[in-house]
Amino acid sequence: MKLSLSVFGLLLAAILLSTTSCSEKREIEYDLCHHVFFWLNNPESPADRAEFERGLESLLEIEAIRLYHIGIPEPGTAGRGVVDGSYTYSLLVFFEDLEGHDIYQDHPVHVKFVEDYQHLWNRVVVYDPVAK
Repeated sequence: MKLSLSVFGLLLAAILLSTTSCSEKREIEYDLCHHVFFWLNNPESPADRAEFERGLESLLEIEAIRLYHIGIPEPGTAGRGVVDGSYTYSLLVFFEDLEGHDIYQDHPVHVKFVEDYQHLWNRVVVYDPVAK
């Protein structure tokens, strides 16, 4: 099942609200976010999960990333019909602009991540919303 943009919006809102107090609301200062959902081949394998998490953390070395969140599905929301918790991991990163995104995409660390870890996943879905 694909995540609709409205579901993506709800996920993004949940992430942003979880990092601010109830009395504080703020807009993210960065124009472009890159949200990647991964489905691992063997999600029950602790070794595969540990290896994949090391790979995700390696991406954080890329200087164009301004904010990030590495996540897993929240089991407490799984009963809601609009929630797709079928993925294994998500990576949400924010960039100042399209140039930052392009630096990330072509960065040797990102290229190495794909080469070294793609054997662990069987599906990837990416959303690249830009601030309106």
